[in-house]
Amino acid sequence: MNYYEIIMSVLDRWYKSFAQATPKLAVGILVFLLFLTLSTYLSKISVRIFHKFFPKSNNSSIVTLIKVFKFLIILSGAFIAFEIMGLGGFILKFIGSLGVAGVVAGVALKDLVSSMFSGALVGIDKSFADGDYVSIKDVTGVVEKIGFLTTKIITDDGKKVFVPNQLIFSAPFTNYSSSGQRKVFLELQVAGSQDLEKTREIILDQIKSFDFTDHIEESQVIILKQSFGIFYFQARFFMKSGENIMKIKSNALRILKNKLEEDGIKLSNAD
Repeated sequence: MNYYEIIMSVLDRWYKSFAQATPKLAVGILVFLLFLTLSTYLSKISVRIFHKFFPKSNNSSIVTLIKVFKFLIILSGAFIAFEIMGLGGFILKFIGSLGVAGVVAGVALKDLVSSMFSGALVGIDKSFADGDYVSIKDVTGVVEKIGFLTTKIITDDGKKVFVPNQLIFSAPFTNYSSSGQRKVFLELQVAGSQDLEKTREIILDQIKSFDFTDHIEESQVIILKQSFGIFYFQARFFMKSGENIMKIKSNALRILKNKLEEDGIKLSNAD
């Protein structure tokens, strides 16, 4: 047998195999195209069902869910098409051969995947939104944008901090904007030789007069403790929604100091 006959024999075998497989290939391709066409409609139906159980989900979360469901439907169609074509076993073996690489990649990308899912959960759970004043770990400030991997926060001193989304659900965090109110605590130190009742009344009247104070009737001034002849006062009041707490604390302390000194009350240092 010469080389020509060998080549023709191989080509003939390939042709017969292809001819036998052509119906399966055609049906498999048609099934995949059917799933591809229906994926958009099926994903929207799935999201509608999900939306009935979670009606408060925002638009960004719904868009993400549509993409996820669409991908899963297309993936299912691809596996069914490969099975019809007779390539199911080959695909499973190929996926199995990637098992070790998948484990390595999973470990390496664990934090990345965690941040991605956490970002999606923030949108679904609506724990906070852009513009909210929050405290996550040791970072406190206004949420500028909830990204795919990180949440951007503008701190009180103007710094932009990128918080990995995975940290949001790994520990308790606070959303001060969710209730619309935030309480301010100010501590002042006064020597025991001063008139303590007069001091308390001056501080209370003053915090009630602040234009940034809300729920005035709930304002309080208490004595926390006494140490070495020094009394530690704490003023408590609600600030109006949308105010900058750092500026409020600074202005309030300055005004209180000036008012107390005008009325003959001198503040003391613990030192």
